[in-house]
Amino acid sequence: MIDRLINRIEKMANPTVVGLDPTYEMIPAHIKDEMLNKYGKTPKAAAKMFQSFNQEIIDHISDLVPAVKLQIAMYEQYGIEGLRTYLESITYAKKKGLIIIGDIKRGDIASTAAAYAAHLGGVEIEGTRFDLWNEDAVTLNPYMGFDGIEPFLSPCNEYDKGIFILVKTSNPSGREVQDLIADGKPVYEQVAELVVKWGEMAMGTNGYSRVAAVVGATYKEQGIELRKRMPHTFFLIPGYGAQGASGDDIRGYFDQDGRGCIVNSSRGIIAAYRNDRKYGDHNFAEAAREAALIMKRDLGGIS
Repeated sequence: MIDRLINRIEKMANPTVVGLDPTYEMIPAHIKDEMLNKYGKTPKAAAKMFQSFNQEIIDHISDLVPAVKLQIAMYEQYGIEGLRTYLESITYAKKKGLIIIGDIKRGDIASTAAAYAAHLGGVEIEGTRFDLWNEDAVTLNPYMGFDGIEPFLSPCNEYDKGIFILVKTSNPSGREVQDLIADGKPVYEQVAELVVKWGEMAMGTNGYSRVAAVVGATYKEQGIELRKRMPHTFFLIPGYGAQGASGDDIRGYFDQDGRGCIVNSSRGIIAAYRNDRKYGDHNFAEAAREAALIMKRDLGGIS
């Protein structure tokens, strides 16, 4: 996965991942009305709104960006219908050639972790394997230590998948845990050391491991230092755009060749129509495309 992602980023000259993280409030009125009229005031109507919204966004950005990231919680809240939209959105994005990051943030141990690892490795029933989720990579919480990571390493290597482990997140309260000092250094630095160690078990061919890290754009100095400490670890960078960070803030996160990162924007792209009066509800996907182009220009030439 990591080699495919790097190659696609280089082909498109764009290290952007679009977060398909819709909310009910974000859905344009004409899509809401259509689905409410068809399915009533039901979870299925909300899920179908998300599906229609996602497909139009994908249609307008798939030739610009290498990947999309879906936050599963946005879909899970609507139960089975929401999960169906999550899966169908992934299938649609895959058909457009996009790499899929499932933002699931799982973290547990033993048989539970092994079950979660089915997001990457699939499940086997009487000798037949099913890749039910069809994700290329997922996000993981490392709080349980290696027990929670190990089950994901085999599918990373066997099926060319990837994992992005939370190291230094973009939210302000992350400091409450991640910046605590233990044995003379912040917790996030110790997690970074573990990610580097685990990454040695799943190296790609482009100099980066399939075990990657989440490093927020809102902590510039720490991000630059983590790049020095993690030269073979690919970064997924949240915090760009709606959370306030720009291309200049993450310049030092990339390696000397301008590689090693993919930068996420969710609301800043998919809800762009709400911040620009020249776009109405019916042109939300065109607004998303323009926002993606602006982001591409902002990130252009970073090294």
